[in-house]
Amino acid sequence: MIIPQLSVFLENKSGRLTDVLEVLGKESIRIIALSVADTSEFGILRLIVPDPDKARALLKEQLFTVNISEVISVVTPNEARYYARLLRILSDIDISVEYTYAFPHGRDAVIILRCSNNDEAVKALRKNDLQLISMKELKEL
Repeated sequence: MIIPQLSVFLENKSGRLTDVLEVLGKESIRIIALSVADTSEFGILRLIVPDPDKARALLKEQLFTVNISEVISVVTPNEARYYARLLRILSDIDISVEYTYAFPHGRDAVIILRCSNNDEAVKALRKNDLQLISMKELKEL
């Protein structure tokens, strides 16, 4: 299922991640998933939150550079072979994965993916009977 994700651009210096989380924490924003990718100069914080529009507005008020992008959320058993199967389905139809991260959900894993073509990726995953998870379902985790 295609869901919204926050991407926050951060200077790569001590305390910037804390600053973001404190802004969200003051408003009791729950974090469903979080990933950080960095280079020597900057980082990208990716967040799945129940109300991305509210979180985005809060962060923009504090002058953070933030946007909302679309990602895919899939549930698979928490074993490498299932993750590999999902990726094989996509690579076999020439869809590249720009980035991915996952978090546990019981004995399963929720996998977040950003693909070169999210709509076609969703079609292929559904065709292969993979379980996509909606934002509504993620909020209930």
